[in-house]
Amino acid sequence: MQLSKDNGLYVGSFLVGKYMDKPENDSKDHEQKKKLLITGSTFPRWEGDTEPRFIFDYADAMAKYYDVTVLVPAAPGAKDRERMSNVNVIRYHYFPIHKWETLCYPGAIVPRIKEKKIRLFLVPFLFLSLYCHLKKILPKYDIVHAHWLIPQGIVQSFFKDKPYIVTGHGGDVTSLNKGLFRRLKLRCLRNARQVTVVSEHLKKRVQELVPEINPSVISMGVNTKSFGQQYRVPNYFGQGDKKVVLFVGRLAEKKGVTYLIEAMKQIDAVLVIVGDGPLRGELQSQAKHLGSNKVQFLGGKTHEELKTIYASSDIFAAPSVTAKDGDQEGFGLVMLEAMASGLPVVANDSGGISQLIENGVNGLLCKEKCVWQLVDNICSLLNDSNLYQQIAKNGRDTVMKYDYTTIARKYHEIIKNY
Repeated sequence: MQLSKDNGLYVGSFLVGKYMDKPENDSKDHEQKKKLLITGSTFPRWEGDTEPRFIFDYADAMAKYYDVTVLVPAAPGAKDRERMSNVNVIRYHYFPIHKWETLCYPGAIVPRIKEKKIRLFLVPFLFLSLYCHLKKILPKYDIVHAHWLIPQGIVQSFFKDKPYIVTGHGGDVTSLNKGLFRRLKLRCLRNARQVTVVSEHLKKRVQELVPEINPSVISMGVNTKSFGQQYRVPNYFGQGDKKVVLFVGRLAEKKGVTYLIEAMKQIDAVLVIVGDGPLRGELQSQAKHLGSNKVQFLGGKTHEELKTIYASSDIFAAPSVTAKDGDQEGFGLVMLEAMASGLPVVANDSGGISQLIENGVNGLLCKEKCVWQLVDNICSLLNDSNLYQQIAKNGRDTVMKYDYTTIARKYHEIIKNY
């Protein structure tokens, strides 16, 4: 492979491209704002992607206050550099053969490694490339917001001259807390100007690691204008007169979908499952015993498609559990999207879910892995229209506190001090 000065320079085993030297934006409006760099490892690869978009939505909301650039891993088929809405996007390459850059998408890093162990080989390349790109571009920015302790927060901690805040989202806090990763996570947390987490549960877990730190609890949010019953399509799933129970999420252990499928044996409704992941084949085999039309697997769906899917369903279920490696639900943004769509929520009391759901008020909670309680709560909503309407109304009221305009304002109050 030959590389010229025009198309970039390999340093070690990663690429620092010519794109790094281009200015983000020359407008006077942006020159008047501080420059905020947001780093993450989950981000839409292109318009209409099925990957979670909460980092993009957050960055877009922060553009009201800052000149925002997002730095995320590259992915096959994605542009190295583009502008999405009000956000500059840089995607960094981390392996010389670009088609092998499959560590982060689709899904998340840890599940991707579990799916194919050979992807573990890509981890040091990702860390090293992120470090290289940060070293190159950090002088252009005033402050950094690193999402996830691993790898973004850890790598950022090696740049002590640049102020940064770090946000823990879930498994990056609750798992990998031994040996080298534990020491690196402690370094990341102690060097940050501010630590934030998306739930009270994660705040406690951070304080177990570093008692002297008092993290702020600020969840990610939802664009409330993007969801609602105005998007409902009757009989969208071909369910006839049956009610629809909806699950949206990655098909991984901590999502607990196997318990929801088991519960559907006793529920007179159709289960629609949106999402993909390493357990899809196993879950489809389990669902076959319920009949051909009882459970529908739709795979990953775009943001636009989800508007209709949420609104055309009747109940949202989030049967999350604690995984064998200790991984737990950080907060559960899909529940906010369901609430904004007018659906009552039945969820397991796992991880940070109880921060959002108050049992009997804006949702119904179950114990982890308790199939009979899932059955009881879902059937209660199906059979009691007054309870259904009250839970749905309270859910809509709750979600207004999590609109991204509110979330961005909270983060601005923190970031403006640095």
